[in-house]
Amino acid sequence: MAIYFYTAKTLDGKNETGTTEAKDDHDLARVLREKNLVLVSFQIPDNKKIKKTPLINKLKGIFNRISLVDKLMFTRNLGVMVSSGFSLHKGLETLVKQTNNSSFKKIINDLVIRVKRGESFADALANHPKVFNNFYVSMVRVGEKGGTLIESLKILAQYIKKEHDFISKVRGAMVYPAVIIVAMIGVGILMMLVVMPKLVSMFEELNVNLPITTQILIVVSKFLTKYSYIGLAVFIALTFFSVKFLKTQKGKTSMSFIFLKIPGLKNIVKKINCARFARSFCSLMQSGVSIIEALVISAQTVGNVFYQRALVNASTEVKKGKKLQESLEKSENLFPVLVGQMIGVGEETGELSNIMEKLADFYEEEVTNVTNNLTAIIEPVLMIFLGAVVAFFAISMIQPMYSMMEGI
Repeated sequence: MAIYFYTAKTLDGKNETGTTEAKDDHDLARVLREKNLVLVSFQIPDNKKIKKTPLINKLKGIFNRISLVDKLMFTRNLGVMVSSGFSLHKGLETLVKQTNNSSFKKIINDLVIRVKRGESFADALANHPKVFNNFYVSMVRVGEKGGTLIESLKILAQYIKKEHDFISKVRGAMVYPAVIIVAMIGVGILMMLVVMPKLVSMFEELNVNLPITTQILIVVSKFLTKYSYIGLAVFIALTFFSVKFLKTQKGKTSMSFIFLKIPGLKNIVKKINCARFARSFCSLMQSGVSIIEALVISAQTVGNVFYQRALVNASTEVKKGKKLQESLEKSENLFPVLVGQMIGVGEETGELSNIMEKLADFYEEEVTNVTNNLTAIIEPVLMIFLGAVVAFFAISMIQPMYSMMEGI
């Protein structure tokens, strides 16, 4: 079966276009006759006409998730084309040709087919929840219903841009410490597998009394040398099951609890979740989503389980007639006093969406400053730790050599 784009005439002689599935052109004509239509012309989507995607981009599409940059360019370009007079499906067809990510190309192709079938754009997007979450779909749905799709796409593009910049700043601040730690682990393993075995054989031949630090390194080196495959298998298994566990609700709850209890880290976690809540809530309010629905959808954009529960509970209380400020102030261990006070001002003045935008800007800047300061603190700590590790290795290997020289 294939999808056919057809043009047909009704019994009154009027033209009608649409899409339908059929085995071949004869079957298509039969299907249309049953609907009292006469086939005039048809077309089958030809993916071969689409510009070939470079191999590296195909591999990227297979192994990598569709990035925020991909979604940003999709949203921004679609908004520009629709505002310029393109029909929705024409804009999507153009984006298929412009997209290099093979996985995303397939998804946009599916959107084209669904929209041409008559599905709403929001319903078509909802069939790909891993790429277009409930927040994205809800924004588009509101735009379609209110006739403000162009404005919704513009707000979405701004939101994704802010989200991308925010995540990039946080990740950028963590790159240096991560590189140092990985390098230390790599050098340590290399020394255990390559350098230590040669020194061990020399120490054993000379029958030298070894200090406890050297003995520890020898035991670790022998274990890694003899059982490296077992150690690697155990490491992979632990990593696999840890990732699986963290994807479960119990795992997410456990990690959320731990992050909110670690001194120093908990303040960063709170600011990140407050920033994400404020940014998503603001965008939804600007698109015309009700406060109750905006709270429920915003709960899905924050990463911490306890923030998700607090926002869902707040939506229930607001539905009963309580103010949002009162509802969030009950979770004072999650939301700082500033959040409640600013929301209270927004509710009184009717400028809640503008207030939430300012809150989002404030907390995003706070997170950036904290992560930059954290990097400045971590750097000397890492240097001290790295020096201690190097000193431990050096003493463990050099001390036995001095003992041998004294014996000579």
